[in-house]
Amino acid sequence: QVQLAESGGGSVQAGDSLTVSCVASGRIFSIGRMAWFRQAPGKGREFVAVYVWSNMSTYYADFVKERFTLSRDSGKVAVSLRMNNLVPEDTAVYYCAAGPNKGQHSREMSYVYWGRGTRVTVSS
Repeated sequence: QVQLAESGGGSVQAGDSLTVSCVASGRIFSIGRMAWFRQAPGKGREFVAVYVWSNMSTYYADFVKERFTLSRDSGKVAVSLRMNNLVPEDTAVYYCAAGPNKGQHSREMSYVYWGRGTRVTVSS
């Protein structure tokens, strides 16, 4: 099993920045990619960004529009999502997901392990 621990959520004002982080523990050798999804109030969960270990590449959802940056934390199986110029529409629970590098990276079904989520609230 793999455990994912998220941190860094909080309440900010529009235009502020925030970083959420996710650290994996347990059977980390099974992890080929780590991603962030988010779920806004009353909406479904949507893909935000993913880091793929095999080719050290990062992919983003179109709505990110260069506001968000996903980086790998050196020395451990962990990623951090830096979110700049936040807007109220970014308000959501942000979930870390991980699993083998199989399937479409933007689909929830492609991930085996999920964190409990960290809440991000952006006020106008």
